[in-house]
Amino acid sequence: MSDLEDQLLFQIRVFQLPTPEREYRFKDGRRWRFDLAFPFHRLAVEVEGGTWVSGRHTRGSGFEKDCEKYAEAAILGWRTIRVTGNMIKDGRAIRYIERALYEG
Repeated sequence: MSDLEDQLLFQIRVFQLPTPEREYRFKDGRRWRFDLAFPFHRLAVEVEGGTWVSGRHTRGSGFEKDCEKYAEAAILGWRTIRVTGNMIKDGRAIRYIERALYEG
């Protein structure tokens, strides 16, 4: 669990949103996990670290694997919100999550 995920979980508690499941495995037979998931709402949140330093998610192989994961999730009816550290720090991430839970 990353510091960014901990910050986002703190914000979720402050906003009194439902408690998400951490490291939620959404597809049998695969090792894929969502960082945070609200299974009842079929809403996943992925915290993308390393976006400015060529982290795993921004390099070719890692990016392609993420695309496969997100495609399979969409086919299964999941909505996935991807957020960066900046989005968590400036409040955009929590607003997206709140809107997805209550407007979507």
